[in-house]
Amino acid sequence: MSLRVAVQMDPIQNVDVDADTSFALIEEAQARGYETWVYPAENLSWAEGRVLARAQPVRVKHVQGEHADLGDEVMLDLATDVDVVLMRQDPPFDMAYQTAAHILEFLKGQTLVLNDPAWVRSSPEKIVPLLFPEIIPPTLISRDLQAISAFRETHPDTIIKPLYGNGGEGVFRLKPGDGNFKSLLEMFFARSREPVIAQAFLPAVSEGDKRILIIDGEPVGAINRVPLKGETRSNMHVGGKAEASGLDKADKKICDAIGPLLKERGLMLVGIDVIGGLMTEINVTSPTGVQELKRFSGVDTCSVFWDAVSRTLAT
Repeated sequence: MSLRVAVQMDPIQNVDVDADTSFALIEEAQARGYETWVYPAENLSWAEGRVLARAQPVRVKHVQGEHADLGDEVMLDLATDVDVVLMRQDPPFDMAYQTAAHILEFLKGQTLVLNDPAWVRSSPEKIVPLLFPEIIPPTLISRDLQAISAFRETHPDTIIKPLYGNGGEGVFRLKPGDGNFKSLLEMFFARSREPVIAQAFLPAVSEGDKRILIIDGEPVGAINRVPLKGETRSNMHVGGKAEASGLDKADKKICDAIGPLLKERGLMLVGIDVIGGLMTEINVTSPTGVQELKRFSGVDTCSVFWDAVSRTLAT
């Protein structure tokens, strides 16, 4: 099956060809003979009943700095000119992100959009895990200082982070007796009207934060991200080191619990974060890690992904 694919993403000229998942998905699509276009979310429009994107055809090669050959801009009607749209722009998960999801929802029944924009919009990455309280750390989402203080009394070693943050930005560990607690919350609340998320600190993070990749509800593999010495965050954006990993019994239990929901919601490519056998996030916006997984284990997540897309289109 030859497909026409439009990828909504941040500028492809700026990606790291050895790490970027969107680039790897385009590479595999191109290897299969698919036509591919790229466009930023700001080039997406709803116009008189049509969903349009001002996009550029792209040819890629795995040479940094020469990795994207972009053609002239064209106006794509995403309902008729393409078969698949990948919604892959990076967070923040703000109103611009949600508006793009709303616009892409108009393609339902015409063009396959992945991940399903209605469920991306309705599955915030730190909130959807709350559907599975038995497999997540003790967690609180609140803006109520008294409620947060009470949580901290029960869990004095606490992680506090923005509810819609990403890439490890704004993640703080507050150890017992930390005098910065109230000042930190004042800073958060001055910057945003949103609640924060507080979770009990998991000491197992020193051994790594496992990223498990899930395609169409089924796990395909995992990598472990180990934080730098003295660092709480294991995100690779902030220096976390990726290493080989497998799926243990606790990981499989988590995947069995959440897989049916992900499949039902059309969340085709998902990355979950697991520390010490407990899930901390379900990443549905633009999950990463496919290139690291292939290097360490040989598992070609991109091939598994496009096979799943083909099956979905054939049904």
